[in-house]
Amino acid sequence: MTQKPASGDGSAYRAAGVDIDAKYRAVGGSAEAIRGTFTPGVVGDIGSFGGLFDIGRAGAEGQLLVASTDGVGTKVKVAQLAGAVGSVGEDLVNHCVNDILVQGARPLFFMDYIAMGKMVPEQVQAVIGGLAKACRENGCALLGGETAEMPGVYVPGELDVAGTIVGAVARDKVLDGSRVRVGDRLLALASSGLHTNGFSLARKIVFDDLGLSVDDRPDELDGQSVGEALLAVHKSYLRPLWPLLEARLIHGMAHITGGGLPDNIPRVLPGDVAVRIDRSAMPRPPVFDLLVRGGRVAEAEAYRVFNMGFGMVLAVAPAAVEEVSSALMAAGEPAFVVGEVVAGKREVHL
Repeated sequence: MTQKPASGDGSAYRAAGVDIDAKYRAVGGSAEAIRGTFTPGVVGDIGSFGGLFDIGRAGAEGQLLVASTDGVGTKVKVAQLAGAVGSVGEDLVNHCVNDILVQGARPLFFMDYIAMGKMVPEQVQAVIGGLAKACRENGCALLGGETAEMPGVYVPGELDVAGTIVGAVARDKVLDGSRVRVGDRLLALASSGLHTNGFSLARKIVFDDLGLSVDDRPDELDGQSVGEALLAVHKSYLRPLWPLLEARLIHGMAHITGGGLPDNIPRVLPGDVAVRIDRSAMPRPPVFDLLVRGGRVAEAEAYRVFNMGFGMVLAVAPAAVEEVSSALMAAGEPAFVVGEVVAGKREVHL
């Protein structure tokens, strides 16, 4: 039986809004970038229904697996405005690496999910390129993923990026908060900027309230453009912190993401302690001053919506502060003593 073509090119699916060929062009064009992330644990090649990984070959035999899933939120809209969507791929991997690092785990592999209203192969390749770059830098295999074109769910031009990371930690090196003690000092590592949180508010303030564009360079940003300040890549803290974790010099760690200091630090505290933090001890990137002033955001809310310059907070025994600080400085990641652990019930006193 001969069927009448549903559209000029004969594809009914394309006429409905989904271009299968464009999807495979997008993914196929990223094959070498993906292969460049493969570690000894990867079994097989690109194109299988599932990614295979041998944890024994990756040096994780007998260890606990740690998994985390996240997205980049509305930061992707700023990246599209600036024509720099590859940066959100880096953001996503680094964010997820930090989320499992605070439990003492190193990353093994990552899997991505990219969704859009209309397939744009160049954007997909840029995002995968960013994912692959960050995976290589973190020693993590980009094991697989999904690219979805969903007209009717996303409007043309919209893009969403999410992913899942799997890592491993030896049972006796899991960081679960139980080692945090009253008297421990709190050391903070600086963020590069907003990282991947608070962008719905940041976009409203910058683009709607202040009427700025991604190319504008307001005085508050010390020469940076709005796009450069907002799209500063989310830092990975794996390399500077891993030797300290191996040496058991860190009692607890909190990755400061959505919820800021008040909501993230309690997640890594035992039930009988609290923390006291001196906000003035931490340098604040100028983008936060722009947002607080421009949006008339109360300081208390700002410290819950944004990281306000705090990328990672470490709990360290007083006797180890100098050793930890020196090691971090040598690794190019200076630490700031910002507070201490006190008696309490998981409160954060700013």
